[in-house]
Amino acid sequence: MTVLKRFLLLTTFTCLTSLAIAGDGMWLPFLLKTLNESEMQSMGMKMSAEDIYSVNQSSLKDAIGHFGGGCTSSVISKDGLLLTNHHCGYGYIQQFSTLENNYLKDGFWAKNKGEEIPCPGLVITFISSMEDVTATILEGVADDLSPADRQSAIDKNINAYKETVSLKDYESMTIKPFFEGNQYIKIVTVDYTDIRMVGAPPSSIGAFGVDSDNWVWPRHSADFSLFRIYAGPDNMPAAYNAENKPYAPKKFLKVSMKGIKEGDFTLVFGFPGRTDEYLPSYAVEQVVDVLDPARIEIRDISLKVMDQEMRKDEETKIKYARKYARLSNYWKKWQGEVLGLTKSNAVEKKQSYEAEFKNQLSKNPKLKSKYGDLLPQFETLYGEIEPYALAREYYAEICLRNVELLGMISRLDSYLDLYRNNGEEAFREKKDRLIGSFRSFYKDYNKDIDKKIFEQLMAKYIEDLDPRWQPAALKSELETCDGKVDIMAYRVYNYTLLLDSTKLFGLFNAPARDIETILMQDLGFKLGKGFIDNYKVNISPKYNELNDQIDQLKRHYMQAQMTVFKDKTFWPDANSTLRVGYGKVEGYEPKDAVRYYYLTSTEGILEKYIPGDYEYDVPEKLLKLIKDKDYGDYAIDGKMPVCFIGSNHTTGGNSGSPVLDAEGNLIGLNFDRAWEGTMSDINYDISLCRNIMVDTRYLLFIIDKFAGADYLIKEMEIVK
Repeated sequence: MTVLKRFLLLTTFTCLTSLAIAGDGMWLPFLLKTLNESEMQSMGMKMSAEDIYSVNQSSLKDAIGHFGGGCTSSVISKDGLLLTNHHCGYGYIQQFSTLENNYLKDGFWAKNKGEEIPCPGLVITFISSMEDVTATILEGVADDLSPADRQSAIDKNINAYKETVSLKDYESMTIKPFFEGNQYIKIVTVDYTDIRMVGAPPSSIGAFGVDSDNWVWPRHSADFSLFRIYAGPDNMPAAYNAENKPYAPKKFLKVSMKGIKEGDFTLVFGFPGRTDEYLPSYAVEQVVDVLDPARIEIRDISLKVMDQEMRKDEETKIKYARKYARLSNYWKKWQGEVLGLTKSNAVEKKQSYEAEFKNQLSKNPKLKSKYGDLLPQFETLYGEIEPYALAREYYAEICLRNVELLGMISRLDSYLDLYRNNGEEAFREKKDRLIGSFRSFYKDYNKDIDKKIFEQLMAKYIEDLDPRWQPAALKSELETCDGKVDIMAYRVYNYTLLLDSTKLFGLFNAPARDIETILMQDLGFKLGKGFIDNYKVNISPKYNELNDQIDQLKRHYMQAQMTVFKDKTFWPDANSTLRVGYGKVEGYEPKDAVRYYYLTSTEGILEKYIPGDYEYDVPEKLLKLIKDKDYGDYAIDGKMPVCFIGSNHTTGGNSGSPVLDAEGNLIGLNFDRAWEGTMSDINYDISLCRNIMVDTRYLLFIIDKFAGADYLIKEMEIVK
């Protein structure tokens, strides 16, 4: 048996058998029987691993859907009713909103299936099976290959393996790397594409405290929305058709009204996006001191401009609501991440861990010879990559995410690359898609807002970054404007044809060569193109070169950790694949003399209520229900529960994840993390890390008593 095969056997079965800290980890559901079942049951779980994940019978995994590739959802009725977060369905709620039918402001409830709104482009993905195929994919892949040669060998093995796999017509397959490429898993999926919007509360309920409360406990949001999956006559995936029938799932979740108490077992099932739990200390230090602060400062500028304008006008608020939410989400997350990493001494903990790693290596000359230079190499590489990483963040944040005109130019230039690389026909094939994306752009665009953001961020870019990162086009334009950024902003936004939809769409009738020629004479496009080319020539190549070296080291370091610390339990970093996290309902102490209770109630809504405020206003009907304590059967001892917290390890992508009790019943809907624990992507600390969930009793109350949609309640199977 080769060293590699012995290592793989070790990682899959041996070194993963010790107990983890309860709450820590995002576990692969098909390995729960081997790794986690006994611990989960010792914490109070009454299910078996087979109840959670099975390929031989229906199991909980059959009720969990990847929502649009970015969130999680769950099926909660025999008629394909789908539950996810309000902020996950937000794009569709906003898309279907108008001044006449403002679903963001007033909510939406289809009174029957005929009123449900089709959601073009929305895909719900279910997992059919997961299987470890590491031995096959890494067969003949030498450990000392260069990153490019290694990936080439792996790709050949993947392609060869795919030829041997027989899939059903409606199935797809992907093979994804885990443990930094030390393990490979085959995932077979089924996609449903006829999805329709069923219901959503007003944003004043679904996004109550939208900005100030984001990433913060205590919370009082009913962050949920409802959709429905439709299928063809054979219950298989089908394109939208008015004749399609509601999907009959293999499994749907029962909704619990039994309530929760502190210490109860909780299980979160979903598709977490990305974590980096095994980074070396040098990487964590760079995040805390350099990268996160830069990101925060850039978005702070954009969000202040947007906020000022959104408060002035309802139409602007509708247009910019989704943009603001998208930018503010991670802006606030990064602030909490810096706070949490600092408070939990994450860098020092990493350094202590690395010291023990070195100590263990010193006891084994063979291992020291193989792994002894990993940490010094990390220190050197992270030092070299830092200026490029910072320049890369400035480019990404300013040119791709915050200044809409520059982001538009980037998309346009990427389509012109089709012409440059593949000729006129390749561009023509994608032209309609390009035009469609720009129609959406103009629909929600405000030139004056974008110009203000551009002006302030250009000033920051010029002031903060070394002149070597500043494109020649920017320097030239500044010279023309006597170094005055406000004059440059005026010229760019008033002299570009890109912000005149009639002229731009008319231009698309010309050959791609002529389009490019005309655009290269356009002031706005020339400036944006200058940033793009500067990034491609002066920043990206060196960054990618260094990052490839770091990635190769990370793979070796992951292998080294699992070899050196044989008794430590390792779980693979999140990568948007189906995972299980488990913990319990519990409060926490964020700082001295402060203790957070695990549950909130509607009394907190009244305490936060500010009439007319965009964050804390409350619909009159909900106010009356709360003041009259008209809670129906959903309250406990006269109080209406709203949200609760637990020690489940979650991240982006777990939005919309169902939270299950010890018997597998739905008790909550995951939607956020507490401020002090947003650093859990890098450093999970059970004393600070809490996930935030909507209590199902509050969801049912809003659907029934507020919306009057009791027909949806009747569709569910309620556990009392």
